[in-house]
Amino acid sequence: MTRSRSRKAAKRPAARRRPATGRDFWGVDAIDEEPAAAIRPTDDPAAMVLSLGHPPVRGHEAAAEQYFRAVYEKAVALAVALAAANGLLENDGDDDTAAGQVRSR
Repeated sequence: MTRSRSRKAAKRPAARRRPATGRDFWGVDAIDEEPAAAIRPTDDPAAMVLSLGHPPVRGHEAAAEQYFRAVYEKAVALAVALAAANGLLENDGDDDTAAGQVRSR
């Protein structure tokens, strides 16, 4: 039974594929695109998610909340670093951020 399947598969013509281009995935170039707005880091990265209530982990809500908070803080730190590297971090007048350095928490 296995042999007949492999023989049938070998007889099928190869599917035609068009050459892959980056344009198909990324779209067309935008003309007269406005520059991205400056990004201001949040003071409490977990505020929105924790406003939904305690994590649904029965018996371990406090521990789960601490782990989730650590993940949210790490995600915000990475986003702020990426924004600073691309010159999109809002300048609030501090010397550290004006020099392009990210404040550590």
